[in-house]
Amino acid sequence: MRRRLQTLFQRKFKVSLLFLLLLALLVHLAMDLALPAARGPCGCDAKALKASGVPSGNLVLTGPKKLSLRILQDFSGSNGSLEKGSQLQGARPQARDGKLGVRHQHGEGNAGRTEGSKLAALFEHPLYNIPMPEVTEKDKLFVVNPMEKFSLRSSGSDEWVSSSKAETVLPTGKTAYDTYPTWLKFHVGINRYELYPRRDPLMPTLLRDLATQRIVSSVQKSGGTQLKLIMTFPNYGQALFKPMKQTRDQETPIDFFYFSDFERHNAEIAAFHLDRILDFRRIPPVSGRLVNITKEIRDITTDKKLAKTFFISPAGNVCFYGECSYYCSTEHALCGKPDRLEGSVAALLPDKTLAKRRSWRSPWRRSYHKSKKAEWELNPNYCAQVRETPPYDRGHRLLDLIDMTVLDFLMGNMDRHHYETFEKFGNDTFLLHLDNGRGFGTHSRDEPSILAPLRQCCSIKKSTYLRLQLLATQPYRLSDLLREALATDPLAPILTEPHLRALDRRLGKVLATVGRCLAGAARRDEVVVDDVGSRV
Repeated sequence: MRRRLQTLFQRKFKVSLLFLLLLALLVHLAMDLALPAARGPCGCDAKALKASGVPSGNLVLTGPKKLSLRILQDFSGSNGSLEKGSQLQGARPQARDGKLGVRHQHGEGNAGRTEGSKLAALFEHPLYNIPMPEVTEKDKLFVVNPMEKFSLRSSGSDEWVSSSKAETVLPTGKTAYDTYPTWLKFHVGINRYELYPRRDPLMPTLLRDLATQRIVSSVQKSGGTQLKLIMTFPNYGQALFKPMKQTRDQETPIDFFYFSDFERHNAEIAAFHLDRILDFRRIPPVSGRLVNITKEIRDITTDKKLAKTFFISPAGNVCFYGECSYYCSTEHALCGKPDRLEGSVAALLPDKTLAKRRSWRSPWRRSYHKSKKAEWELNPNYCAQVRETPPYDRGHRLLDLIDMTVLDFLMGNMDRHHYETFEKFGNDTFLLHLDNGRGFGTHSRDEPSILAPLRQCCSIKKSTYLRLQLLATQPYRLSDLLREALATDPLAPILTEPHLRALDRRLGKVLATVGRCLAGAARRDEVVVDDVGSRV
């Protein structure tokens, strides 16, 4: 009797368990079928912005929902991204397959538009759609001649040369423009007014090439105070590589002189995107990249001086230090984990044999001395002297330099001793904002002396001033825009949150400086110089 009861109980238990499992399966299926029907239509379509002026500070963007960006883990250690190396190769396959995220794939020519994107809204604003002057043949850096035959230098430098007119003609052979490599299209597109257009369809491809193209040569760049490499790709494009020297959360020590500060790879990346958000577009495209020191530098370099500096550290990591004025020693070696190293990769400008550039000493150059001060630091009327000196005595050169001052103050760059222009365009052209590695070194303190040109001259372009006012409003907050732009980079996050918050604080100080100038001026147009006329 007891055995029967036991057997009966076991059968009922099995039947009950089977029934519960079946019930759970049915509930799961019912939920899957019900969810699609329950989803309503997306209400995230943004209404087109029709405002033609600068919105007030308390204006709230009610149309598009704020883009929900992926929260990325910050870096730690001497080469932070390698702490999660498997994520870069596994969890981020797009970066290795040549797709650098949704916005890059769909084109930065449309500002990387996604629903709720603040960048998309910014680039649709009328201030970012002011018509450019008509570009004539004489305004182009290069005149393309399809009949000219070209070959590579026999020296193996991978530079394009022409049999004649090397300064004015780019290589085309008999191929159509669409077959040019992206770097060559970038060079062909440079003109008197801009390095690249606002809605450049080439930008996502160019950034992707910088991050993913196979490296066939790596040699040390001559000159400069810190180690930099010239990397060459199979399509003969070249890029400037700056290796990681500091982690993102490290600040420049307060006792460091500006001329002995580290050059930071993430500063180069952030500077490119900040320059674009300010609508200057005077910094060549830059992307982050994870480089294999062994395969992409040591094994392929033809630079004997560089090759002699490689070694294996006690921890088993591949290291090198090269030759330069600062920080090129065993004590300051660049080490991988075990052989992978972060760095910035910047598109090179056309070779100077093809497009000559002129280097200009900045009037507000620092003394680069431990105790001496420059004249502008001692003379409060220094700007009056500059205004009487060519090329600052006419045209927009001084206003362009003040644009560069604003950029430098926002990122805390004190190392602006020279700037360059393309010689072909004379004095009537934009300034190239090159070498920004010493920016974004501190976030807890600001350097007011960087703003000396603005404070002493009390002049700023109307277009720049209006955009700065726009970037100080909630819908277009500068820190939000740069955070969104940097999230597309393969090495994201590029800047820590304190650095992003510092941008908003510094922007407020720039506007306050202009406000004091306006308060003391007899006429507004003496301070805010109209450079747009009826175009805005």
